[in-house]
Amino acid sequence: MNKIEHIGIAVKSLETSNKVFSKLFGKPHYKTEMVESEGVNTSFFQIGSNKIELLEATNKDSPIAKFIAKKGEGIHHIAFDVDNIAIEIERLRKEDFIVLNEAPKIGADNKLVVFLHPKTTNGVLIELCQEIKE
Repeated sequence: MNKIEHIGIAVKSLETSNKVFSKLFGKPHYKTEMVESEGVNTSFFQIGSNKIELLEATNKDSPIAKFIAKKGEGIHHIAFDVDNIAIEIERLRKEDFIVLNEAPKIGADNKLVVFLHPKTTNGVLIELCQEIKE
């Protein structure tokens, strides 16, 4: 793993939360993107070399809607940048981590992504991200 790629925060409303975080960071978000496979709208803020991703559910059955219903708004996951997601998945499975996806999916911000089950990572949902090369 190379670095923290972003921190994901579950929110009820992107419109409201974009205003809050814009005031907090002193700058607007730089992009929004819908990820239909995850049932979310996302909004990204660049803070130095770090990114914050806000996640709003697009339907009541999405993982973000379920998270908010159970835990409320807040930190949802920490994402790490990797060079080769397939190699990382294989390595982590051998170390007894539970990978939630059978294979990487296309996520937001031009990334292939997989998630690790929180029960194998001390209660933290971990996302692995690999930049999609054209």
